[in-house]
Amino acid sequence: MEKMENEGRNLKRLVLVPGPFQGHLTPMLQLATILKSKDFSITIAHTLFNSPDSSAHPDFTFLCIPDGLSEQEVGNPDLVSIMRRVNDNCKFSFKECLIQGTNHTKLGDKICCIIYDAIVYFSEAVARDLKIPSIAFHTSSAATTAVRPILIQLMAQGHIPAPDSMLEVPVPLHQPLRFKDLPIFNVGSLDYFLEGVALTYNLRSSSAIILNTVHCLEESLLAQLRQKYQVPIFPIGPLHKFSPTSAVSLLQEDTGCIPWLDKQTHNSVIYVSLGSVAHMNQDQLSEMAWGLANSKEPFLWVIRPGTIPGSEWTESMDEEFEECVKDRGCIVKWAPQKKVLAHDAVGGFWSHCGWNSTLESICEGVPMICQPCFGDQKVNARYLTHEWMVGLDLEGEIERGAVERAVRTLMKEKEGEEMRQRVLDLKHKVDVSIGDGGSSCHYLSELAELLTSF
Repeated sequence: MEKMENEGRNLKRLVLVPGPFQGHLTPMLQLATILKSKDFSITIAHTLFNSPDSSAHPDFTFLCIPDGLSEQEVGNPDLVSIMRRVNDNCKFSFKECLIQGTNHTKLGDKICCIIYDAIVYFSEAVARDLKIPSIAFHTSSAATTAVRPILIQLMAQGHIPAPDSMLEVPVPLHQPLRFKDLPIFNVGSLDYFLEGVALTYNLRSSSAIILNTVHCLEESLLAQLRQKYQVPIFPIGPLHKFSPTSAVSLLQEDTGCIPWLDKQTHNSVIYVSLGSVAHMNQDQLSEMAWGLANSKEPFLWVIRPGTIPGSEWTESMDEEFEECVKDRGCIVKWAPQKKVLAHDAVGGFWSHCGWNSTLESICEGVPMICQPCFGDQKVNARYLTHEWMVGLDLEGEIERGAVERAVRTLMKEKEGEEMRQRVLDLKHKVDVSIGDGGSSCHYLSELAELLTSF
């Protein structure tokens, strides 16, 4: 159906290539929905690994790229290793998919641009080979996009891995970040990771950069990026506000938590979710549980199946804990997060500080408890706590006393109320940015003009 419509209207076709993880698929599919509304024809070229649900997006064409990953590789907790294999395996197969596809389309349906998640940099190489314009999409913050390339230089200078004596030292030219906040993955080879960083941040022939961020949040960092890359940069976020209905979750959402929230009072609930990737051990789970129980605050807690290796779900939970919180706790396997954060009852968000979660929380005026796990989450957490001042640190080992204090501070004390006011001020600025005449709308129009010019 889409193809017949395209032939009649002669739409320009864009090929979007998402990274194969929830935090990367979500913003890319949101971007696709936005560009579709701008009268572009959309093809999503995705790996077999973590492939999106095509039935949820009938207006798009889906193209599956053979990725050559074995079951063992897919189960590897080393995400960097998975991405290196994807990039090694997919260049040839993606090129073949595009050549075969373009041979079967009409002249007006030729690809005008490939927009690719920067972590799937094989896409840029294919675009260059086929002489198709390309644009890099960074799904992380401008702060992470600015700081990550300097990791290679810091490694050469012997500053990373950072010795204990340097962990609290500010990173030159990248305050408020300390060396402990640098976006490094803790699993696998550091050398291997930095090789991937070099390839991810080498634009080569790409014509522009798209960022899921907002000018008012990261103005100085966006200026740094423009100076460094000398190409147009389009901060068009928060994408979920332009594309609120795009169904992108890889996990089944439990909407049963919404009626539970309906029964709670205004700003009374702490929402707890550490994202789609993080794992923890039994002791950490127990300390989180008893910290929440001892805080006496109502909570909605997302515990993904498999969060604790070797455990199906919550069967290892202490029965005494379950009895203690049965009237004020709700535990689900996965939640409709944007709906949860927008709910009147939610007054705080204990988060891993992934960039999507960070934006979603700011957009709903919800202050945060910050417990970053790896990578860019540490950068986001530092900005939340020390630049925007809308988050509380929960650093180091998870301990029930620290959890209890953090929850009570955020939900009941003056410090938490002041954070709530600051995040509401940020929310207002973001609302202005996405409104008519706002910065994000302006950059979105400029992006559409650039794509039309190809």
